[in-house]
Amino acid sequence: MKDLGEASYILGIKIIRDRSKRILGITQTSYVEKVLKRFKMKNSKRGFLPMRHGVKLSKKQSPKTDEELTKMFDIPYASAVGNIQYLVYYTRPDVAFALSVTSRYQACAGEAHWTAVKIILKYLRRTKDIFLIYGGGELILKGYSDASFQSDEDDAKSQSRFGFKLNGGVVAWKSSKQDTTTDSTTEAEYIAASEAAKEALWMKNYIQELGVVPSIAEPVVIFLCVNNGAIAQAKESRSHHISKHILRRYHLLREMVGRGDVRMDRVTSVENMADPLTKPVSQIAHAQHLDKMGLRNMIDWL
Repeated sequence: MKDLGEASYILGIKIIRDRSKRILGITQTSYVEKVLKRFKMKNSKRGFLPMRHGVKLSKKQSPKTDEELTKMFDIPYASAVGNIQYLVYYTRPDVAFALSVTSRYQACAGEAHWTAVKIILKYLRRTKDIFLIYGGGELILKGYSDASFQSDEDDAKSQSRFGFKLNGGVVAWKSSKQDTTTDSTTEAEYIAASEAAKEALWMKNYIQELGVVPSIAEPVVIFLCVNNGAIAQAKESRSHHISKHILRRYHLLREMVGRGDVRMDRVTSVENMADPLTKPVSQIAHAQHLDKMGLRNMIDWL
């Protein structure tokens, strides 16, 4: 067996270390460049946001005539979405919401949907050198959860999101449409918090086995966007007539709170790192959330 030294590439992910600053960064710059070339976006305009504020996608924008179907037949929509998905899985939580929305229309994509995918690619062109940075932060696992109430244009289901941060950068994230239809913001937030808590429990057990983060023995704090109702539901069912239709699997959250695995707390939307994972935000807000996630341009830290 030969020692090849420190890893610099793993599965197309570039790793850079600065031991003097105790910082490690990962990026997929080369992969982004290949994707842009593959979909003829290498010389496109550079976008500032992965999804434009106010954009609404739905099945109503799908092809309705033979002419429209023929036009979309040769568009590599599903392939582009799949390529972007690989980025989101490993280093690009900032694109998670845009991917979640556009991936719903792979079987019925129209021009509006394809335009939304190209906007993601334009944004990736501008941010291809972005790094996910770890180091210089608290060695405490913190979670952020939120929900966008009835945001889906087709079935009025809500969007869940969560993100977990450790040592300055996000280590887990998700943006997805909820399976259950809710009729209040409290219920949507409660379901999102339940999904975040299950992720927190898995991460807590995993990190405990590694034995490198002493603080993991404490309850993992999950921050919600100022929703007292959702926090109250997590601690004790006070409005059974309102929440009784929520699937039993989501009520596992109460058990985890009760035994001290997680703890729920409030945070404003501005401070919630998970905020851009359920809806498009302004350019200023997007930049602020990038910093909170630990996403920075290469020239800002090398």
